[in-house]
Amino acid sequence: MDDLRLAAPVQMDSIVDGPGVRMVIWTQGCHHGCLGCHNPQTHDIHGGILVAQADVIKEIEQASLQTGLTLSGGEPFLQAKPLIPIVKAAKKRGWNIWAYSGFTIEELMAHPEQTSLLECIDVLVDGKFIKAQKDYRLKFKGSKNQRIIDVQASLLKQRLIYSSYDKENQLL
Repeated sequence: MDDLRLAAPVQMDSIVDGPGVRMVIWTQGCHHGCLGCHNPQTHDIHGGILVAQADVIKEIEQASLQTGLTLSGGEPFLQAKPLIPIVKAAKKRGWNIWAYSGFTIEELMAHPEQTSLLECIDVLVDGKFIKAQKDYRLKFKGSKNQRIIDVQASLLKQRLIYSSYDKENQLL
């Protein structure tokens, strides 16, 4: 099994990184370089801590209150391969899966390994954070350019389908 490079130990009880009580995996490593990034300490690809994939899966299996898993960071899709079994373990528990990425869904779909992880995701918040478009009134995203995408519906219909959580883009 593969190790993950995480920014911090797995967070067990988030209520702000998606709906419900969630486990959050804060991946380490990002090359987007978004001005005003909320987590600049996660950028160094050699920083953070190494965590065994099996240990994260064990935490999922032992969790009791969680209803979802959120992948954040850093850039989770830079570690797509080791995240896939973790996401599948969470899906097995009936959890919904969210991921935050500076890549757009279109960019992710151009790479087979990232597409494989994307196929396991329920909701994707995509796009780089743009400081000039920051708005504190937005729910679950930091800047107006970002989209909250229903990944499974988008894959099924082979076109972009916004999540019901993305009120701004549904009006477009």
